[in-house]
Amino acid sequence: MDYIHEEKIIIVEGKSDKKRVQEVINEPVHIICTNGTISVTKLDELMEDIMDKEVYILVDADSSGEKLRKLFKREFPEAEHLYIDKMYREVASAPYHHIATVLLSANIDIHAEYL
Repeated sequence: MDYIHEEKIIIVEGKSDKKRVQEVINEPVHIICTNGTISVTKLDELMEDIMDKEVYILVDADSSGEKLRKLFKREFPEAEHLYIDKMYREVASAPYHHIATVLLSANIDIHAEYL
């Protein structure tokens, strides 16, 4: 994996989640897609790259998202977990203003038009 230069990292499940989050944020943040799952090897590589960074986990409010969240809680307890409302189920389908509010609560700068 490449060295990550940004101090803040958001881990999401899919490319559509990444795109949605990128549209809302207004600061340099590295967004990593797990594509729904992550192998032990990939997780080990990722852990090396994200040590000493502000890491946020933003996954879907469904069973696969919860599995991923449990894995990160166990393997990387320092990460901060961000939650979308269960009624939206997926990060990619949550309204921009909701995602903006969730990110703002973690002190991530967002574009004002999404509030």
